[in-house]
Amino acid sequence: MDESVFFDTLRQGLWIALVISVPILAVALIAGLTIGLFQALTSIQEMTLTFVPKLAAIVAVFWVSMGFMSQTLVSFFQDQIIPLIVGG
Repeated sequence: MDESVFFDTLRQGLWIALVISVPILAVALIAGLTIGLFQALTSIQEMTLTFVPKLAAIVAVFWVSMGFMSQTLVSFFQDQIIPLIVGG
């Protein structure tokens, strides 16, 4: 395998990982900031208040975007990885 093919495949794999993870990370950031602001405004310092809503938001976004994530990974493997393994 040529170095350029290896690095190009690695770059595309990292880009796909970034694209797949952005929706979940963005929702976790927004939920964390919103809950933190709510806790600061109301002086409620309950630890489960931070964890449970953030976890629920992450699970909901994961459930909604699961089809997109699966399709993106499957197409990457079918278009890039499997031809490299087969030797095409």
